[in-house]
Amino acid sequence: MARVFEAIDDDLAKFIGEQKMFFVATAPSGGAGHVNLSPKGLDSFRVIGPRTVAYLDVTGSGVETIAHLRDDGRITILFCAFAGPPRILRLFGRGVALLPGDEGFDDLVGWFPPTPGTRSVVRIELDRIADSCGYGVPRYDFVGPRSQMIDWAERKGDDGLRAYREKNNARSIDGLPGLDPGRERR
Repeated sequence: MARVFEAIDDDLAKFIGEQKMFFVATAPSGGAGHVNLSPKGLDSFRVIGPRTVAYLDVTGSGVETIAHLRDDGRITILFCAFAGPPRILRLFGRGVALLPGDEGFDDLVGWFPPTPGTRSVVRIELDRIADSCGYGVPRYDFVGPRSQMIDWAERKGDDGLRAYREKNNARSIDGLPGLDPGRERR
């Protein structure tokens, strides 16, 4: 039942737009270090073109995705239907994390609602788009988004977020470079 697609068509874009959650997987190069798998929510994913997608990256406890993309560039996005017909969609590609001040950041961040704590926009050029049945995925009812991340970022404010990122986002758990603390002070 699995299919491979040349591009994101209207049907796939509609499916992506209906999902309330997606997962991001990355790994460092060379087979060493930890594979990272992160759930994402909020209104943070966009189809930019037939083979280009992006998601809004907000300040978090770690910086694995950014570090892995800088090191290796490989990334996989997974959507799975928890409501409606069963379906799993995987988007494989090469990604780059664009930070404020990087070329292209302002254009991409404009695709998303203003979100406190925005750290980067991850742009992905897709090299494989494939779905599968999802028959084993359970059904869940969507109750609503959580507000804690946005509330936390608003309470921190710009200076508090900068300090938090300096302390917690400079290196990945494997010691790879994450965010450059000096860059935000410029």
